[in-house]
Amino acid sequence: MAEITVVGSINIDIAALADRYPNRGETMFGKRMEVLPGGKGANQATACARLGSSVHMIGSIGKDLYGDIILESLKKSNVDTSFVKQVEESSTGCAIITIDSTAENTMLVFKGANEDLNVTDINQAFSKIEGSNVLLVQMEIPEEVVIESMIQARKKGMFVILDPAPAEGITVRALEYADLIVPNRQETKQLTNIDVTSVDTALKAAKYFESMGVKNSIIKMAEKGSLVYQNGRLEFVPSIPVKALDTVGAGDSFAGALACAIAEGEDLVSAVKFASIVGALKVTKLGAQVGIPNLEEVNKFCEERNISYYKLNKSRSPQV
Repeated sequence: MAEITVVGSINIDIAALADRYPNRGETMFGKRMEVLPGGKGANQATACARLGSSVHMIGSIGKDLYGDIILESLKKSNVDTSFVKQVEESSTGCAIITIDSTAENTMLVFKGANEDLNVTDINQAFSKIEGSNVLLVQMEIPEEVVIESMIQARKKGMFVILDPAPAEGITVRALEYADLIVPNRQETKQLTNIDVTSVDTALKAAKYFESMGVKNSIIKMAEKGSLVYQNGRLEFVPSIPVKALDTVGAGDSFAGALACAIAEGEDLVSAVKFASIVGALKVTKLGAQVGIPNLEEVNKFCEERNISYYKLNKSRSPQV
């Protein structure tokens, strides 16, 4: 079984569904409200676990009701929470999300206990973790924690995947330690000042990352697909059309699936094809974390769509 370590944020999501976003100063009625487990790190760890990998989650939550809810959710998905600490001085991180009728979202994130994750926590965790071959990390936690986790992972020979999200939290320093970067359009523009609207502009961005020392990149263009760039070679992977309900967590599902495939030895193109399937299936369900599919659901979706893919546990999955 592949083993993955995820370092990142753990939040509670307060998601409101509405026909449209309210205008500034406007009060309007929504359609539905849900309180759901979330956070980029926790979402990605959940995706990895539901897709069959062994996962260590490193993060920080408050000693409060929301922290307990999220911890229970992670355990239920078979994520190892031995390295998730609970603090009294901060509340669990929270994201307030509005989802409109097109399934697009706006998000206001309060970091809370995520800010209490520190370098000592990282060093203690990595001193006990043996066997992980992939590190997956994002940018909703302190910069020094991101950097230290990447350094420690490199020392242990792990393949380091950086999901540079959200755009506001991006640090260029982290690029130095990444084996693979997986930005979306907003994050790519933040890092390169290139607005990715086509394969040509995505290639331009990938070459920019290469000039900064990152040889492998996956430039995500949402419904337009993804550009896979590795050591000067490129391949375009189209998206899978679905009727979207909730796009929150789609990138996290993509990243988790990608990590699973890479941990199992798949090449980047094959991994992206699988990640695209998982990401597409996620947006058909509400909830960044509860909407993440398991392997059985992925296989059923592929059978219904007549989609084949190289896959993780080959004894249970269709192959090309």
